Amino acid sequence: MQAWTASDSLRKHMLAVESAMRFYAAKLGQDVESWGIAGLIHDFDYERYPNAALSPDQEHPAEGVRYLRANGYSDEICDAVMGHAHYTGIPRTSLMAKALFASDELTGLITASTLVKPSKNIADVDVAGLRKKMKDKAFARGVNRDDVIQGAEALDIPLDEHIATVLEAMRGAADTLGLDGRLALFTRLDATTQAAKLEEMSTIPDIQVLVGDSAVNPTAPVTAPAATGGADSTPVSRDA
Repeated sequence: MQAWTASDSLRKHMLAVESAMRFYAAKLGQDVESWGIAGLIHDFDYERYPNAALSPDQEHPAEGVRYLRANGYSDEICDAVMGHAHYTGIPRTSLMAKALFASDELTGLITASTLVKPSKNIADVDVAGLRKKMKDKAFARGVNRDDVIQGAEALDIPLDEHIATVLEAMRGAADTLGLDGRLALFTRLDATTQAAKLEEMSTIPDIQVLVGDSAVNPTAPVTAPAATGGADSTPVSRDA
């Protein structure tokens, strides 16, 4: 995933979906590793093949899935990755595919909701607040609310329970996702202290979210990155 993806925000998105998939697999008695892999790699080809034309068999996710099949990934994982994008026309028949689709957009909403909190801490986000954000169409406009709702229905899980499940999963990975409040502490420092802190923290992998990508305004429109670029807008509307 990292070899194909330069954008830290896109990496964090895939890690967020991985956390949701692992949590759901454990909850539903499924294989945690294979579900986690599906979440981690579902957008790994997006930077190279962003697919602005929404081609069903070219660019994202088709190009990535061709690579996965050639490298021995299971049909279940490949079909789930293909099925998370509406425009591929691939039906989501497996429980893995349904969970991936249901979790994908929701992780973007949870991330955006966390980053507009003064604390920037996912511990301060709750289901009621997320439901309000879902109704506010001006907030995180790239998030497809219908996908979240339809995904929960496909899993036959009440919407509030689905939101609570993904939220709990992401809370468990808050440090890796940069949603544990460190960003709020960092942004209160003056420029000189920030520079010193960056140098001090440069050897800590999880800290990378504190600069650049996290400055994105979650209420701003989301645009797809260019094929050769590394745009760092929160990737929450790739596959609608």
